[in-house]
Amino acid sequence: MSASERFFIDRVSSPLGTIVLVCDGEGDLRALDFEDHEARMQRLLRRHYGPCVLEPGRVPSVVREPLTAFFTGEIEAIASVIVRTHGTEFQRRVWAELRRIPAGTTMTYGQLATMIERPNASRAVGLANGANPIAIIVPCHRVIGADGTLTGYGGGIERKRWLLAHEQHWSSARRREFA
Repeated sequence: MSASERFFIDRVSSPLGTIVLVCDGEGDLRALDFEDHEARMQRLLRRHYGPCVLEPGRVPSVVREPLTAFFTGEIEAIASVIVRTHGTEFQRRVWAELRRIPAGTTMTYGQLATMIERPNASRAVGLANGANPIAIIVPCHRVIGADGTLTGYGGGIERKRWLLAHEQHWSSARRREFA
């Protein structure tokens, strides 16, 4: 990252607590985490970008509005948010596939590994999932253990449980609406 590049940090309220958002000068989302996990988010930012300066700034409406809509039941709204991440090619591939998992559904690490044509890489997929710097928008919460259990989530298992229930509720409501 050049010395002239800046990231902007903002906070928004959500049903899960305060969310910290980091955007670049173009308004692309670089990180999203929960305020009580901000230290983790900053570690991930340093890992991906090296030393970076975070300046207070309002997150653009193209990020803020879809996130707000998501929490009020328009669960597909977050698909429009532009994200830009660094990381290895493998990580970025996993993160791209995460965005293809339909809201209201889950997938195992093994299934995700198969989707990226690396069927024996479920552990590596799990590590990439854990290094995801953009929670919710890059929905790592939709990945579960092979036995159906809710495995680790950077924001905490209770938030993962809430996110999955929220998406399943609104997905079901939408299906009933069009039935």
